[in-house]
Amino acid sequence: MRFSLLCLAFVSLSLSVQAQKPAPFGAVPSTRQLQWHKLKYYAFVHFNMNTFTNEEWGHGTETPDMFNPSQLDCRQWARVCKAAGMEGIVITAKHHDGFCLWPSNYTEHSVKNSKWHNGKGDVLKDLSAACKEYGLKFGVYLSPWDRNHPAYGTPEYNEIFKKTLQEVLTQYGDVYEVWFDGANGEGPNGKKQVYDWPGFIATVRKYQPNAVIFSDAGPDIRWVGNEDGYAGETNWCTLNRDKVYPGYPNYWELTPGHEDGTDWVPTEVNCSIRPGWYYHASEDNKVKSLEHLVDIYYSSIGRNGNWLLNLPVDRRGLVHENDEKRLMELKAYTDKASHNLVSGKKITASSTFAQTPTFAASNVLDNSRDTYWAAADGSKQASLEIDLGRPTTLNRLLIEEYIALGQRVKKFSVSAWQNGQYQPIASGTTIGNRRILRFPTVTTNKLRVNIDEAKATPLIRHMEVYNAPELIVSPVISRNKAGMVTIACPRTTDPVITYTTDGSEPTAQSPRFSQPFAMPNGGTVKARAFVNNMQKASSPVAAEFDISSAKWAVVSTGVAGEPDTDKSTAGKQNDRLIDGNPDTFWQQRKNGETPTSVVLDLGESLPLRGFTYLPRQDGKKEGIVYKYTVSVSQDGQTWSAPLSQGAFSNINNNPVSQSVRFSQPQTARYLKFDALETTSANDPTISIAELGVLTR
Repeated sequence: MRFSLLCLAFVSLSLSVQAQKPAPFGAVPSTRQLQWHKLKYYAFVHFNMNTFTNEEWGHGTETPDMFNPSQLDCRQWARVCKAAGMEGIVITAKHHDGFCLWPSNYTEHSVKNSKWHNGKGDVLKDLSAACKEYGLKFGVYLSPWDRNHPAYGTPEYNEIFKKTLQEVLTQYGDVYEVWFDGANGEGPNGKKQVYDWPGFIATVRKYQPNAVIFSDAGPDIRWVGNEDGYAGETNWCTLNRDKVYPGYPNYWELTPGHEDGTDWVPTEVNCSIRPGWYYHASEDNKVKSLEHLVDIYYSSIGRNGNWLLNLPVDRRGLVHENDEKRLMELKAYTDKASHNLVSGKKITASSTFAQTPTFAASNVLDNSRDTYWAAADGSKQASLEIDLGRPTTLNRLLIEEYIALGQRVKKFSVSAWQNGQYQPIASGTTIGNRRILRFPTVTTNKLRVNIDEAKATPLIRHMEVYNAPELIVSPVISRNKAGMVTIACPRTTDPVITYTTDGSEPTAQSPRFSQPFAMPNGGTVKARAFVNNMQKASSPVAAEFDISSAKWAVVSTGVAGEPDTDKSTAGKQNDRLIDGNPDTFWQQRKNGETPTSVVLDLGESLPLRGFTYLPRQDGKKEGIVYKYTVSVSQDGQTWSAPLSQGAFSNINNNPVSQSVRFSQPQTARYLKFDALETTSANDPTISIAELGVLTR
């Protein structure tokens, strides 16, 4: 009898403890999403037909023989990614042109008909094996848009795409992520496809049930709303998924998410290490600087997202040396910037859930993903105090919520003990899976983290504190309309800037920049900044210039090349087209469906090899040109047939400078740029930051 009573008491106590546990709040992650949340940083590899055609979006008219890498080595990709600290690789198995990197049975536009390995090669097989060898996860990008397949635009194509998915998801082992692009354009028959998204998702669930699915709407992980690499300062893991769909026009909602969203759809942050997504030799000197990548690191991983960094594998089939070098610099920096200064320190909380050790503040400083501190039940504010034991210099705080039970914190702040009281040093809004705050370097022996506002009982899983090395900001190289080059280094005190114009890398012994210098005919400028008596240097940067616009004039901006009807609109407004300043832009209202033309007088006859177009750089999308034609003239009256016509691929999401070369050089004095369509048919205006020409 006594034994039975003891057993009953034990069971009652166990049930009581189990009942005293924070309840889930709002939408919560699935098992597959929790596994994805353990990751931070992995590679996107854009490598496909576009690599060999120098395109961003292919046309589907390419021949398979054009795909012929000379040294393709997926083990090199995996080796570089592993050394860089990455955790996986997502490969563009099929892009919009329809070319498949594996020998598909459902298209002729595939490696099976290429010269590479006499049609016997399989990039996915090689990469999945390399990922397994190096302990990396393997993921795939597949675009449903197919500009080559004859069935695209018919109900039959959806079934073909599902079969294509099945091939990829059943032949190459575990797939951790399936990346769906929402682009939807015309196929070879001029028709668009009505995608069977429920069927596509069901196919992934059937063959790779543990894989997370990416698209604007998830269903597992969502786009951040830009291709710059920056998550929002406020970033909820929740989304009203039924409202959002691939190609969702209000993409800006994806950046913060929906605070009271019905579904858990966290953010993946994608960007490229270069301006473009695919390899272009012209971008070998345009790899993002270390300082830029570090800023993205803190703005993606540090803002409740996972970072998908693109590596454009080159025509050899290798990660380019310049990209690899920058990746290793980033890894060296993040290693130095991640030394935890609070491991083993004493921590106390303002309150504890049910006053039980199960949810003690000490859980915040352990390394378990399964333990956490919980504030008192029902509290919306709370604090944690860390005793560092001695004066400690620091400038970063990492904090993580226990997201298995939902995302709760709306606002938090950090204070340091100084001069006998706590002084605020940083603040943030949402936390979620991971948040890293940056703040000016301080020295203190105590820190306090305040949860200032929460939607439910705060649950904090982990915290770390670092003293990250400060980086020297890389110089910015610019050239004005007159052809004068200026080099500046913002936010750096008393830098010494050295530069070269012969293509060599700048060193401490290179010429020092002191005043603008002339480069009217173009060339390459490379620069870097030095401090601490030339002992510490920034990453080098490069800028390539063609002929300057010193002699140019805007002849007309109007309908079909007609002169402006209101001369008062010319002047300063038109000068913005050719002022050399990317931060200004020209804008003009559309005239219905009639193309808007801009005519430039170059002041002299020049051997024109192409043109450049820079969309507005203020972050807004209105008026960005999508489709265009370009013609030239010697007298401004008689115009050539279009030397170039087409569309700027992906320009709405990646509004970088576009360089388009003509098939044959043309000698001319006038250039006419016809803006046929903008990225949104509803745009009331056309906008252009800069127009230029290529003569080199």
